[in-house]
Amino acid sequence: MTSRPRPAALAAAVVLAAASLTACADQSGSAPAAANTVETATSEVEVFTWWASGSEKVGLDALVDELGARHPHVRFVDAAVAGGAGSAAKDLLQSRLQANDPPDTFQVHAGAELWDYVEAGQIEDVAHLYVQLGLRDAFPDELVERLLVDGKIYSIPANIHRANVVWANPGVLAAAGLDPAAAYPTVEDWLAAFEAVEAAGRTPLAVATTWTQVHLLETILLAELGPEAYVGLWDGTTDWASAEVTAALETFERVMSFTNSDRDGLDWPDATQRVMDGEAAFTVMGDWAAVAFTEAGKVEGTDFTYFPVPGTHGVFDFLADSFTLPVGAPNPEGARAWLEVVGSVEGQVEFNLAKGSIPARVDIDPTLFSPYQQTAISSFTEDTIVPSLAHGAATRIAWLNAISDATSRFTTGGSDLETFQADLVAAAG
Repeated sequence: MTSRPRPAALAAAVVLAAASLTACADQSGSAPAAANTVETATSEVEVFTWWASGSEKVGLDALVDELGARHPHVRFVDAAVAGGAGSAAKDLLQSRLQANDPPDTFQVHAGAELWDYVEAGQIEDVAHLYVQLGLRDAFPDELVERLLVDGKIYSIPANIHRANVVWANPGVLAAAGLDPAAAYPTVEDWLAAFEAVEAAGRTPLAVATTWTQVHLLETILLAELGPEAYVGLWDGTTDWASAEVTAALETFERVMSFTNSDRDGLDWPDATQRVMDGEAAFTVMGDWAAVAFTEAGKVEGTDFTYFPVPGTHGVFDFLADSFTLPVGAPNPEGARAWLEVVGSVEGQVEFNLAKGSIPARVDIDPTLFSPYQQTAISSFTEDTIVPSLAHGAATRIAWLNAISDATSRFTTGGSDLETFQADLVAAAG
């Protein structure tokens, strides 16, 4: 386990928050003190994630440190599987679950991605832990609603991420004759900036492998359709075959024409690095990119800026990493110890400081976090919230896989726009 220094102000705030929660629990009689929720735990907990490197691994290590502090007799077993957005991990996880060989707990995106596991009888309802740990009051209603499946709760979120963020290099923009502080109101305005950057000899928009292209696609659909029609893609009220979707896909095609040709051999850190190094002006990525910039020594406002994807101002494209209690977990008490840590004040503070996301809990002081994170905390409270496609909040895994396959065929030249839309219609089935 690694140790991370904790500033005195942070330690004090965490202690105060934890004491307040414990007092509330004692008064109600419904929730014991968080640190004592699991009195006796098994000797280990196998935690299955796709947090194998970078800020994600640092965040995982922070949770492991907190596990050690709360439950020193529970040995952490790291079952992380590398791979962008968890695609490789999900395949291996499904193989293990089908073979009745579950880990003690596994990472899953909150939202529609949970449905497949629930219907297959692979994860347990953890609503009782929400009562024991006081989480229904600690988490915002908007988040809890997205965790419900037939009125039950099957995971505990560690964070909230925002997907619709553009990260930009001010120096590249200035060299192209553009305002380095501009935040473009529409995609059309942004495309005009792309042309200026391209004329200056730089890549306008850095992207990477398929999942990052699907991530970009969802933000363009959101920008062009608006939040209501975007959500309608997933609940059936927006027709995938409609002219408005055709127009949005045409915009996506134009945006992709300004991206790097070697994209399919890269992952998101590579695309982000292109912006850091001044080879590209923009990249669209979730707010885990914030930590990549700061860990590289980049200064906000000088070396990088950020703003919502043009056309999505006032909208928060949401995803959350969460953890489950699998049916047949070999060490269920160890799993419960881990879930307690994930939902705790201390765990959420340390984890989100490392990962660049914001806490799922609403009872944590926002000033503990970076300027970007503080803007995200405000936005999640004030903006219209929509579910992320690429990160499991909007659709089941099979539907996302079908969209990803269709997107890959289209962006690699294997299909034209008409076929791409037909494939998306078929995926919606």
